[in-house]
Amino acid sequence: MQPAIDLRSDTVTVPTPAMRDAMANAPVGDDVYGEDPTVNQLQADAAALLGKEAGLFVPSGTMGNLTSLLAHCQRGDEIIVGKEAHIFKYEAGGMAMYGGIQPNTLPVQPDGTLELDAIRAAIRADNPHMPITRLVCLENTQGTMSGAPLPAAYVSQVADLAHEHGIKLHIDGARLFNAAAALGVEARVLVRDADSVSLCLSKGLCAPVGSVIVGSREFIKQAHRVRKSLGGGMRQAGILAAAGLIALHEMPLRLHEDHATAHLFAQEIARLPYVDVDVTRVKTNMVYFTLSADAPMTVEQFSARLKAEYNILMRPYEPRERKFRVVTHYWITQDHIRQTVEAMRTLLTAREAQPVQ
Repeated sequence: MQPAIDLRSDTVTVPTPAMRDAMANAPVGDDVYGEDPTVNQLQADAAALLGKEAGLFVPSGTMGNLTSLLAHCQRGDEIIVGKEAHIFKYEAGGMAMYGGIQPNTLPVQPDGTLELDAIRAAIRADNPHMPITRLVCLENTQGTMSGAPLPAAYVSQVADLAHEHGIKLHIDGARLFNAAAALGVEARVLVRDADSVSLCLSKGLCAPVGSVIVGSREFIKQAHRVRKSLGGGMRQAGILAAAGLIALHEMPLRLHEDHATAHLFAQEIARLPYVDVDVTRVKTNMVYFTLSADAPMTVEQFSARLKAEYNILMRPYEPRERKFRVVTHYWITQDHIRQTVEAMRTLLTAREAQPVQ
């Protein structure tokens, strides 16, 4: 049986053959003692690529964000963050659970930004009745807004605003290299003024595990202590970091291919009945679309039949809104897209298909 065409997320990527070879032959040591040469190389390279002083390897993007928040904030502090941001919406309330940190959420605009005036208005006054605003968080790309890339000029404006008030800026850069590819700039340009950045290696960059956070040496020193308290101290982690080095240096060079594949998918499904998609919003590797209310099946039925009849994995993203999210990645080719579009066409136009009552 052929592998499934898996469009659920770029988290489903598996390591490339080059990564597997590197993992098998990686020099290792005890990273808790700071003695794993491959981990040390990954951390140094990530920091250098993003223009920061130091880096820290962590098992996941969620731990990378949580570690950063806990390194910046004290219990009872407040962060300003988008209501649709991954940090707020999809990380199990970790900031509150482990750090006693309060989120002050703002609407995320269709282009992935937070309005500057809204950020300014959300910064707390120096008042003992109020929490201290300690941190502003951005997400680049903004996954919930069709993978929108945030331009460098906007990030710098947010950083300037934050720093004027003595506040730090953290960027959840889970797909930062996708933003860089879409905007045609080096990733370091997009985070030049940020105080900390988390970078995921296991999404479109194909590493099996891990993220890196970068920032000043003092920030990373504090983050290292936090990582240990969260159980993130790994031992011979160079086996994982070896794949991360390839992810960091080689995989960003091809991300434009994933963006082109996503755009092709959006263009093709725009011609299908019962499908509503805004092709102009496809800037990176994500496509959001909805099935109309008069479609011949529910989103759950549509997803189930794609899987059962065509071995295509595409799950509803917001079932109540009849919405799907498709994410392209290294293992999705243009042929896969054509097969998927044809399968969708067949399901949506079959004679025997009857509107759902």
